[in-house]
Amino acid sequence: MADLLLGQVLSFRGDPFDSPDAAQVLSQGAVLVDRGRIAEVGEAATLRARHPQARVHDHGRHLISAGFVDAHVHYPQTAIIASWGKRLIDWLNTYTFPEEMRFADPAYAKDIAGRYLDLVLARGTTTVCSYATIHPASVDAIFSAAQARGMRVFAGKTCMDRNAPEGLRDTVLSAYDDSKALLRKWHKVDRLSYVITPRFSPTSTPEQLSALGALWREYPDCLMQTHLSEQLDEIAWVRDLFPQSRDYLDTYETQGLLREGAVYGHAIHLTDREKARLIEAGASLVHCPTSNTFIGSGLFDMGLARSLRVGLATDTGGGSSFSMLRTMAAAYEVAQLRGQSLHPSQLWWLATQGSARALRCEDRIGNIAPGMEADLVVINLASTPAIEQATRRAEDLWQALFPTIMMGDDRAVAEVWVGGNRRGV
Repeated sequence: MADLLLGQVLSFRGDPFDSPDAAQVLSQGAVLVDRGRIAEVGEAATLRARHPQARVHDHGRHLISAGFVDAHVHYPQTAIIASWGKRLIDWLNTYTFPEEMRFADPAYAKDIAGRYLDLVLARGTTTVCSYATIHPASVDAIFSAAQARGMRVFAGKTCMDRNAPEGLRDTVLSAYDDSKALLRKWHKVDRLSYVITPRFSPTSTPEQLSALGALWREYPDCLMQTHLSEQLDEIAWVRDLFPQSRDYLDTYETQGLLREGAVYGHAIHLTDREKARLIEAGASLVHCPTSNTFIGSGLFDMGLARSLRVGLATDTGGGSSFSMLRTMAAAYEVAQLRGQSLHPSQLWWLATQGSARALRCEDRIGNIAPGMEADLVVINLASTPAIEQATRRAEDLWQALFPTIMMGDDRAVAEVWVGGNRRGV
């Protein structure tokens, strides 16, 4: 039997960074879900009359949206989120690497993977793109947990053959062989996608980057994810490690790791050449605002969203929240500091269709339209007394939604649907 969700329905018919009319709102709308997909979208009265046998879920004035898409996370860092007092390199050495060593234990990886996905589902996130650790079992854990929950998830084995502890280094050959075996095991199984994943240039030799570039040429329908220009001292380190390279991006480009399907996290301190090449190559960037402020990286230039595919991410656990609502709020604040005022529709787009575009799956998730996979979140626009009193003055949906973006948390998430199935929150 089909399900009919009633409420205010938010969808996108274009990019709000290009057009102010890109977002569409049905104030008394409905979404028909059938066999895991969105079958119809329209006025509530029309769809109720057309489908009298459908199960009705009346959400009143709640907002029905595509589920959030978190385009850059490290699920193995779940347990160390909000750790105090470090910048990027010290963060890795003090918190990240010791925690990732624990993922040599498949039971520990399984526990964290399930915990992480349940935490983000409770906050309305239905898709993530995650780094694992060097351990193949860490990839098995996140994909198995996603499979059990029916989620569309992207992930890959993190590859590092230098500048990491002994227990966290692989080799050129094992990085290639392990990645290929995992790719062949999981890619396109159910709703899962393998992502070729060098951590970043400082922890991979040119030879390892080249091997992963060769693997990507063998499997061009995969994504490739890594980090780019997050902090100034990181960029200086890359310059020392790759003296022959023109810039940070060139360390990837020369090894076959720049083209459509490349997804670069952070990308804060880009040169003009790097920006031009990213645009020319059709690559994607992912903005991680809570991480960028928490570990002192810098302020991302959202003006790049007018010429590049830009997604939004929590960057667990360098980011300080599992919530895409909190991440939207941070993105707004970072843009304000750069003199860029983001409209609520642009923030919501970044957390849904924008991130889906960055992961090149905008034809499947991130929007409400017939034929899309039925990953949905229902948002209570009056979830706390502070938010409720702020919405009373609202003259349109955007004024009603903005307080939830800035002050909302998991209490705002009334319901989550994953692949057409309702989950408790």
